[in-house]
Amino acid sequence: MENIGKKYTARAHTNIALVKYWGKENEELIIPANSSISLTLDEFYTDTSVIFDSTLQKDLITINDEITDDKKIINFLDLIRKKAGINLYAKVESYNHVPNSAGLASSASAYASLATAGSKAAGLELSDKELSMLARRGSGSATRSIFGGFAAWNKGTDDNTSYGYSIEDPVKMDINMIAIVLNGNPKKISSRVGMKISYETSPFYDSWIKQTNDDFSTIENAIKNGDFSTLGKTAELNAMRMHSLTLSADPSYLYLNKDSLLVIEMVKTLREQGIECYYTMDAGPNVKIICQKNNIKPIINKLSNQFSQDQIKVSGPGEKVKLI
Repeated sequence: MENIGKKYTARAHTNIALVKYWGKENEELIIPANSSISLTLDEFYTDTSVIFDSTLQKDLITINDEITDDKKIINFLDLIRKKAGINLYAKVESYNHVPNSAGLASSASAYASLATAGSKAAGLELSDKELSMLARRGSGSATRSIFGGFAAWNKGTDDNTSYGYSIEDPVKMDINMIAIVLNGNPKKISSRVGMKISYETSPFYDSWIKQTNDDFSTIENAIKNGDFSTLGKTAELNAMRMHSLTLSADPSYLYLNKDSLLVIEMVKTLREQGIECYYTMDAGPNVKIICQKNNIKPIINKLSNQFSQDQIKVSGPGEKVKLI
């Protein structure tokens, strides 16, 4: 327990799912309805510091220097305390270098960094697999942000069999993502609420699961074979199939906005002009463009006709979580 009373800081990067998960079989344990694959990004990340201190009378939590008593974070700290067998309050300081709740996976990097710094500060020495299982209890996609490059989340059936793992790190494929930040504000319908509505009411949900299992195998093979085209096409289709679950739910809801559709049409135009690129979207209006290095400049030139430089962020593959 020599770590108790020492501050530890961890940095975790966001990830963007190439094969999405959209719906939970178990909400408490965050067991997904399907396995998923992602690419960790270097541009967006969260730094989180944790210290367990015997002089504290309650947990002190700040996010971007703003105090919060977020019950979800406190519950996550309780999980760490239970696992470590300690009964001390924590001071947590987190800095998010990514817009919150806007479909850019801020919760993934946030809970991956909190799991890593928090477990270390509590005296735990966890493997990457164990860290991914812990991070999952805060945010499902955080399971994958423990790992760099291409990572997967094995669906599993319970707390011990649902975990993340590395597919390829460092990444061999020439792959980049251009994020267009169309709206950095929190979304009106959270991912948690949206997933639940789709899972319970979309008549197409069973078909989505079957197709996504096929997409998982296709993209996993594309990564192993360095097949950028197949990866891009499949990721684009998978994203739009996910968003079809929002339209077919009761009540229906939508994360896309008019600018999202504008970017999608731009990507299609670029492809028609011989510039290979593909789009993907998570639960938010922001669009991510999957491309190779030599096409970054012409894509940005096209986007710059409609969007400011501040809205356009270029990312390469990111690193696994680490203590800093």
